[in-house]
Amino acid sequence: MVRLPNLRQCCIGVLDSGDDPDMRFDDEGRSHYWYDYKAAEARLVDTGPEGERKLQALAEQIRSEGKGKPYDCIMGLSGGVDSTYVALQAKRLGLRPLAVHLDNGWNAELAVQNIEQIVSRLGIDLETYVIDWTEFRDLQRAYLKASVIDIEVISDHAIFTALYKLAARHGIRHVLSGTNVVTEFVMPPHWIYNKTDHVNLLAIHKTYGEVPLKTYPVMDLKMKKWHMMMGRLESHSILNWVPYNKAEVKRRIAEELGWRDYGGKHHESIFTRFYQGVILPEKFSVDKRKAHLTNLIYSGQINKALALEELKKPPYDPVQMAEDRIFVAKKLGFSTDEFEAIMRAAPRPHRDFEVERSTFDAYPVLRPLRGAVRLFRRAAQL
Repeated sequence: MVRLPNLRQCCIGVLDSGDDPDMRFDDEGRSHYWYDYKAAEARLVDTGPEGERKLQALAEQIRSEGKGKPYDCIMGLSGGVDSTYVALQAKRLGLRPLAVHLDNGWNAELAVQNIEQIVSRLGIDLETYVIDWTEFRDLQRAYLKASVIDIEVISDHAIFTALYKLAARHGIRHVLSGTNVVTEFVMPPHWIYNKTDHVNLLAIHKTYGEVPLKTYPVMDLKMKKWHMMMGRLESHSILNWVPYNKAEVKRRIAEELGWRDYGGKHHESIFTRFYQGVILPEKFSVDKRKAHLTNLIYSGQINKALALEELKKPPYDPVQMAEDRIFVAKKLGFSTDEFEAIMRAAPRPHRDFEVERSTFDAYPVLRPLRGAVRLFRRAAQL
């Protein structure tokens, strides 16, 4: 990853103008990311008595609406810190969540062990949604050939769709989300893509895919319209209402649930570990650690000096990176030469392929729901 010498860095965080050429600074050198974060924190985060009151009121509503049903809410469970902390809070609040885990064929062995510990110790039911590997691999191959940046759209789209389908099957109206402001709000917008855009996903697959998608869960326009019109599913970012210091939470879930650290954000997935540690830096000149560390600086959990020291280290163990490079290429069916050619190919924007037309443009009657959908999409991008 090459960095130009004349980049301007936020005086508080570690993101710079190379990460976002449109980054704006005030007279003191604070970037617009700082202001955006502080505005979101003031609007959404409340970890004092009022936040606990809101949380208890929400829990009472969920318990009341879930009476007579096997589950009163649903949540995704990856085995990472955020989803594990959500599960712990759900248990504290006396809720009966159905935990849903997406098995896309890339689980690290430690992730499986962590999930087993979490559900067994908390007494939570788990439903594992297994993606057909042949279809999923073909989608990943298509995205890599397309040279678009957000390859993780494929997994995120599937888990959101699976949650919606399972919620409908069980008559669940509430989703407990691990999205939160204090650890994952900050992210340059061009580093990610809209996880709910099924049109873009299918267009990329149509161009480069080879295997028909018969079972892959797609959140198509029919499903989106139904949920918007019926208003049957509400997502709650409950971690915004509880104290959330990441280091302290890691210690807590390790002690109470036997959870073991993966060593990096979202490293519970072998592919995500390789994607964030190798593909993004080498192919797209993106180091997601800079956004994650900046977020922790803004929320007062670490200081800038510590973040800069962290960035001097490789994304993860270099020996493991080299092993992953061979393993990932082989698992995806690429020869070494084919994979390296993909890594050298110039990046392309997602919008080189067809994108979803706004539902509100197509169906004016739904325009009053635009605000609620924006909130959902913002949560989906994190």
